Amino acid sequence: MEKEEIIAEFDKLLSDMEKFKASDLHLKVHSPPIYRVSGKAQRLKNTEDIDTNFTQALAEKFLNAHQNNIFKTTGAVDFSHSIAGMGRYRINIYKQRDSISLVARRIPFQIPALEKLCLPASVERLADLTDGLILVVGMTGSGKSTTLASIINRINQKRRCHILTIEDPIEFLHKDARSFINQREIGSDAPDFHAALRAAMRQDPDVILVGEIRDAETMETALAAAETGHLVLGTLHATNTTQTITRIVDFFPADRHSSIRQILSLSLKAVAAQKLIPGCTESRPLVPALELLLSNPTMRKLIAENELAKIRDNLKLMAAEGMQDFNTSLYDLVTKGLISKSDALLRSENPEQLELNLNGIR
Repeated sequence: MEKEEIIAEFDKLLSDMEKFKASDLHLKVHSPPIYRVSGKAQRLKNTEDIDTNFTQALAEKFLNAHQNNIFKTTGAVDFSHSIAGMGRYRINIYKQRDSISLVARRIPFQIPALEKLCLPASVERLADLTDGLILVVGMTGSGKSTTLASIINRINQKRRCHILTIEDPIEFLHKDARSFINQREIGSDAPDFHAALRAAMRQDPDVILVGEIRDAETMETALAAAETGHLVLGTLHATNTTQTITRIVDFFPADRHSSIRQILSLSLKAVAAQKLIPGCTESRPLVPALELLLSNPTMRKLIAENELAKIRDNLKLMAAEGMQDFNTSLYDLVTKGLISKSDALLRSENPEQLELNLNGIR
């Protein structure tokens, strides 16, 4: 197959994601294309296996000099790709057993409204905050980018301000509404997150989105921005609210842990930890379950005094303020008919308690 034919075939595989309602496409040498549909990986039937030339041609086509250098150095690189009238895709090319593999995540052109995401109403109120740090956390593929894009979109529709996003790569494309938005991509517009965030302080933003906080320097700059009156939104790889705080503190040397906890207790406005659960309906193939911590005097005290073990118990006690733990979220999604009981129990961190709750014992 010629290189032009390979590119055309790749674009067809991407465009078929919408037909199959797939979230991801995987290409692996000596395997047929694999689509992730409703959270499950499915091989495309009656299709030839991907060969070495196919993924090699894609790498040569799409990677610029900067990205190619990252790929050769680290063995993996991210970039975005668009098909006119069809959609945008976040793509990761990586080395695997002396061959090249690829995964593409479909990003709709249309940013979903917050109220359409099946999230608690308290998440919608985060868009009304004007300063502090909001973190949306979860593993890869947990819907973090969609939630953040929807919050940014809500701010864009409601307020006159400057929104600056720093992403690797740019995923959802925002159009100016009441706000005006600048989107910077790591690699093409800035060398790294820390440099872009540091430069942001000279670009007069009101709201800053940091696609991923990966190190102490970026975290410290984000906290400084939040302390000085900016609203900063970002992501971390963490599984729940308390692990998020632990990860942030552990970015720094031990002699700074106490001071970082003090800063966090004052600057952190919310942590939303997400998991995507298979949905019960075709219209909602994946539904987010959410653990949510919101800043209040009790939470600020627990963070400052390193009483993190008490945080998740307090989430359940503060439901009236909009907080919730994962089991509360799973319970609500089951009772609303959005996810199955079996899937909820499978993904619960405390399935025994959830089973009791679903049987009417609170």
